[in-house]
Amino acid sequence: MRSFELFLLAFYLVTFSSRYIYPVVSLSSLYGKTTRNVATQVLQGTGEPTVDLNKYNLPFSVIQDDGWTANFVQKSTDNEGRVRLEARNNVEHFVDVLTLQFARKDGNNGSLGIELTEIAGGRSDGIGITIVSGLVPGGSAEDTDLNPGDCLSSISLIRRQITTACDGEKQTGPMISEKVEEFSVSTECLNYDKTVEAIGATIPALKPGFEDVFVLKVKRLRRLPKVKIRLQYPPEQNEPDTTIEMYAGENLRQGMLIRGVKLNDPLAQRFDTKQGGNCGAGGLCRTCSVCVMSGGDVLNPQRVAEKQMMQDTPRWRLACKAVVGYGMNEGEMVVRVNPNQW
Repeated sequence: MRSFELFLLAFYLVTFSSRYIYPVVSLSSLYGKTTRNVATQVLQGTGEPTVDLNKYNLPFSVIQDDGWTANFVQKSTDNEGRVRLEARNNVEHFVDVLTLQFARKDGNNGSLGIELTEIAGGRSDGIGITIVSGLVPGGSAEDTDLNPGDCLSSISLIRRQITTACDGEKQTGPMISEKVEEFSVSTECLNYDKTVEAIGATIPALKPGFEDVFVLKVKRLRRLPKVKIRLQYPPEQNEPDTTIEMYAGENLRQGMLIRGVKLNDPLAQRFDTKQGGNCGAGGLCRTCSVCVMSGGDVLNPQRVAEKQMMQDTPRWRLACKAVVGYGMNEGEMVVRVNPNQW
């Protein structure tokens, strides 16, 4: 274990390799895939979480061995790319971004008191993956929500000085003034040495008469909630019930098609023309209608147009407009396929 003089950022040095650092490739082949923003794309239909997301935290051993990956990304408006930390398994895991704020303690020279482990590096440019492995007793972060496996994306220190002075001429009483300074540094996708160097060059030492508050932007790996769906087919199809699993944020229609479930009810009529024809997930043809027998609470609420279309069949949902895992909840559903044939 090594110590960092100003902040006692201890860590356990482990053997690392560069297998987690991918080379720079063209924008067209990466953007929208490895740069996928899980929070805004995959999980956009789940709404605000209604459960404690810490129940989906991954074990430290999983994160350390095969959890994080660093990818080079570039927006079309940027001249230069940057490196972003992402989930290596972006099918079953997602990255949550947290902001932690806590007061700086006087003990241990005002250290953060965070133990760090480098799990990937070895590059001359200082790019790597450094994660939290523990908290130092007595350190400023001791009572925070930091978990082993978390990554420190950025670190800020807000320094305040409040002074009181009397206005001797006007005798109007004490005058209170406040001085605020902020020191910030990005630490995402840096190896251990560069992480310590960046913090040491940015965060000042304790200073009497000042109040310091740390603000950490933290990335945390969690597993995606799962929803188990039992599918029932019309008796005429003579097919046994089957069970599939889908992840929170998946579109019900797309997820069922990917898993080989056919949704093309020949008896369904378009809502607009009252004739047949597949609208291609436009929410008009009703060929992807399903009947939710139980577990409908794990789907997103119907919007106005879908409610209007399904007002005579309240248990029915348009699979193309339904997202599983609403509120980031897990659960079970029973769904009847091709309900017009029942």
